[in-house]
Amino acid sequence: MINSIFKKVLADIPNSAAGMDRQSFISMKIISLSQEEKKAMQNHFEKYLLYMQQQNASDIEFGGPTAQESIWFRIYGKKQPRHELGKISQHQADVICQCLLTETLRKELFTKLAVDFSYELYHNSTSMRWRATMYFDMGHLALNMRTISNTIYPLHTYGFHPNIERTLSLVHEKQGLILLTGITGSGKSTTMDSIVDANNKTSEAHIVIIGDPIEHVHNSKKCIVRHREVGKDVLSFKDGAIQALRQDPDIIIVGEMRDPETIMTCLEITDTGHKVFSTLHTASAVETIDRIVAECPPAEQERIRNRLADVLRVIISQKLVPTLDEKLTLAKEVLLVTSSVKAAIRNNNTHEIYQMINQGGKLGMITLEQDLIRLFNQRVITKQTAYDFANNKHRIKELLQHKF
Repeated sequence: MINSIFKKVLADIPNSAAGMDRQSFISMKIISLSQEEKKAMQNHFEKYLLYMQQQNASDIEFGGPTAQESIWFRIYGKKQPRHELGKISQHQADVICQCLLTETLRKELFTKLAVDFSYELYHNSTSMRWRATMYFDMGHLALNMRTISNTIYPLHTYGFHPNIERTLSLVHEKQGLILLTGITGSGKSTTMDSIVDANNKTSEAHIVIIGDPIEHVHNSKKCIVRHREVGKDVLSFKDGAIQALRQDPDIIIVGEMRDPETIMTCLEITDTGHKVFSTLHTASAVETIDRIVAECPPAEQERIRNRLADVLRVIISQKLVPTLDEKLTLAKEVLLVTSSVKAAIRNNNTHEIYQMINQGGKLGMITLEQDLIRLFNQRVITKQTAYDFANNKHRIKELLQHKF
């Protein structure tokens, strides 16, 4: 049936049609397919997703000329083609990709040349979810889908100091800005879900989550947990954050501070006395503070430094690093905002903060380099891995000097 659908959709498309024109032809043909035919295409693709789950893969790469007609997976940090799944042509991948989209998402793809969405599959009475992005690659469609884990790790398994756990908890601290940072794929969402779940179990409160897209869906326990997806339930992170103020929230989760407007909004809503969590694509606590300030106009930066010093409570910067058994483990840097850190932010002396983290172990702080040394001493990672993933190469060399 699948091959007959491919022939039905791809037949009569002029050879001269390329890029957007060709995708438009495919779109018109897909609209004419029956629901049974569209579902057959989706089921065909979902076989790859089930394979992905069996392999513990975090990502799947599908379609586009550079995939070389293979399906690629990232497994424990390594992205490789899986030839045992057979070949799929660029044109066939175009058809499957478009069959995964609703009409609204297809219009957005053609307008913006890329679209983000969530995808859900029920298998053996279990819901599995993925965060997806579809985009154009040399005129064809390419798709990345990242697994949204159903597993929520208890917060205590992260090894945070009690001071940090108390700051993350609404029971102990009712307001302030907490930031999770790291590159894409560093486990920020997993950590955020653990924090949400810990509060959901301990506080009688209201949590509003604004995501693009919504990833893990939390069942309300002690908290009522609202999920608002950008593009479906709200227009933007900024709008969602502002609207949340009128929804009687205790905790507001802003999925990503991706632009100056959202950054300013997060600072403002925290300043009103709420507890706000968000993420940034930065590698360290100091870089995070500098990035927030730099995103604002120069004339506003002193005011932003003062506001940030007032509302910021914790920055957790994390990386997933390869282990000796070829899996991944979490390495983290943790900054607790003390009076000394506040003064450094206000006075634009952020270069002093690294040393404060380095010396703040009793308060719950740790540099990434210190945490990498911990993992090395526990024989979880190699010394080369510790060096490769360190932010401060000079400092990691000092800590490992007797090993090199």
